[in-house]
Amino acid sequence: MLLSTVKDGIKRILPQPAWEALKALRHEPVRRVPHDDVYIRHVANLRGIEIGGPSKLFRTNLPLYQEVRSLDGVNFSTTTVWDGNIESGRHYHFTDGRTGTQFISDATDLAAIGAGTYDFLLSSNCLEHVANPLKALMEWRRVLKPRGVMLLVLPNKAGNFDHNRPTTPFAHLLDDFNNGTSEHDLTHLDEILALHDLSMDPPAGDLDHFRQRSLDNFSNRTLHHHVFDLDVMAAMFAFLEFDVLQQDATQRDFFMLARKRG
Repeated sequence: MLLSTVKDGIKRILPQPAWEALKALRHEPVRRVPHDDVYIRHVANLRGIEIGGPSKLFRTNLPLYQEVRSLDGVNFSTTTVWDGNIESGRHYHFTDGRTGTQFISDATDLAAIGAGTYDFLLSSNCLEHVANPLKALMEWRRVLKPRGVMLLVLPNKAGNFDHNRPTTPFAHLLDDFNNGTSEHDLTHLDEILALHDLSMDPPAGDLDHFRQRSLDNFSNRTLHHHVFDLDVMAAMFAFLEFDVLQQDATQRDFFMLARKRG
């Protein structure tokens, strides 16, 4: 019922060609992520949390959900363009018949969660929507136990609407962290409007619709503030004092699994 409501809402706001293109994406074949056994082994039978989920990726291309002991979730709002309406409490339905605790919190502020609570943390295609990634990652680090692992999945610009944009240098991310950049930040908006490939982003609609949605980004969090690659991801994990255990790249995504020292 909820899925149908979300689909109907998206269909009403999109031009017909954009809606048809979005539907076509559903029929692409499922390809397993390289070294999926490594990622599975580090979450199997353990307690974890996911930031920005639930994620289709962890049901299909990298099926982790059925392997974990338990999983809680974090999202920034009770209403999102991806998941419709969300309730806090025991409402994190991450896979069939399995439920964890849903937290409504900004990715940069997990104050409702104690330090060292979880064995692992998952996040797929979420950190690019955060204006201050290192601030978020420091919070994600805090809620992990010593030697807990983080699996970070970020979009590969070669396969999405960011392909015209430059990769963000780590030094820029460090400046955002040191300057206390807030989630209201629109520093990259001009670049995004100039270089975003709307033909590869049906939900964005035309340029005018995309601009108006982007100006309200603090409410909807749809912007990709930064563009990542494996080198930048490795630099972020080095900043966190994590050891990288596995990394992979597909046409759509970069994958990096790292362990907190301790």
